[in-house]
Amino acid sequence: MPSIHSYKIITATHRTMSVKRLKQVSVSHDDDDMTQHRLEQLKHRFGLSEIMYLNTCNRVCYAFCADQVLEDGFMAQFVAAINPELTSEDVDDIVSRISLFEGEYAVMHLFEVASSIDSLVIGEREILRQLRCAYSKSQERGLTGDAFRLLMNHTVEAAKRVYTTTRIGEKPVSVVSLSVKQLLKHNPSTQSRVLIVGAGQTNVLVSKFLQKNGFKNFAVFNRSFEKAQALATTLRGAAFSLDSLVDYAHGFDILVVCTASQEAVITKEIYAQLIGSDTGKKYIIDLAVPNDVSEEAIATYDPIYIEVEGLRELAQANLAFREAEVYAAQNVLADELARFGEVYRERQIELAMRHVPSEIKAIKKHAMESVFKRDLAELDPDTLDLVTRMMSYMEKKCISIPMTAAKQAVSGKENVKSTASRKTHRRKHVEVKR
Repeated sequence: MPSIHSYKIITATHRTMSVKRLKQVSVSHDDDDMTQHRLEQLKHRFGLSEIMYLNTCNRVCYAFCADQVLEDGFMAQFVAAINPELTSEDVDDIVSRISLFEGEYAVMHLFEVASSIDSLVIGEREILRQLRCAYSKSQERGLTGDAFRLLMNHTVEAAKRVYTTTRIGEKPVSVVSLSVKQLLKHNPSTQSRVLIVGAGQTNVLVSKFLQKNGFKNFAVFNRSFEKAQALATTLRGAAFSLDSLVDYAHGFDILVVCTASQEAVITKEIYAQLIGSDTGKKYIIDLAVPNDVSEEAIATYDPIYIEVEGLRELAQANLAFREAEVYAAQNVLADELARFGEVYRERQIELAMRHVPSEIKAIKKHAMESVFKRDLAELDPDTLDLVTRMMSYMEKKCISIPMTAAKQAVSGKENVKSTASRKTHRRKHVEVKR
């Protein structure tokens, strides 16, 4: 019977890595088929039964199921497989900066991620949406199965319980809202020309904040013109395909950029073309990882540049209230971890005993149609009906009794372990020792 120890998570975050390093451990690609191919390669190479991939503006996470014990060199092999272009020195450095969680520690870590305890901004609910989206994509790609279905269902329940029973989500400040607040500190005119490059969820949220603060002059560029048009319609602005960015001649005052590109979308040359002879001060919100505006463009033109790395200190200033709620949230998650252990074991029992109903039905059928066929044929209709109903009753009991007994046995063990679980699973950001 598979163990809960089969759950493993490898996580890289902004806390220990630069944006450049995070890019090096990502398999995200503009071509969704290529991303799937690379994940399938990882799954096949390392004999993983399931794998789920999460990539956000400050986190790269590989969650997978593997029954085998991971050898000491597994982390280096996995990182090298993610990015074959890395040198051995790069691999060693990355391995020293990422965390491996296994078994109950992996489950607890996923709970903490979903509950935003492990986020750049504690209490930011956006991470739960991102996690659910990542799982949905993994399902669509055929990369996950029953184990992650069970875990994700419980993870969502655990996160919702944290948000509803603690105050960790009060005074919400997301990376998006932080970036807009940082922009507004410079008092840009609401008549500013706002250029939005990328029509994904992040830019949709940024544009909504800007619209709410009185900005009205929007132009939206996106690889999919339909998405650009949809966002532009809500903003009452103009829509363009991403390819037409190099020919755009109307300039900008504020540039909001966030795409899934692995290369800079706004190069020095494109930036120069966009501003033309305009010498006014420019503002940029770049929430992409890796950054969508090239370092060369920033160094040459010196705009007010707001990006993920620069938001860290600002985020810290807004965390005091939520950090006071972390302990309460961890207590909730410790209870949820103990409950998940019971749910997981019950599911393993269900899988192990899934053939019992059909086997009992087959025994009943054989008894009535072969072993006791002649005896039953001699019975009058009323007696035959009674015997049939008795057999059906016994069939149901024979199916339910072992299942109930097994679940009760698991529950008893889990109750004994629950207190220890609460004490054991503290919030950590270290590699778990096996």
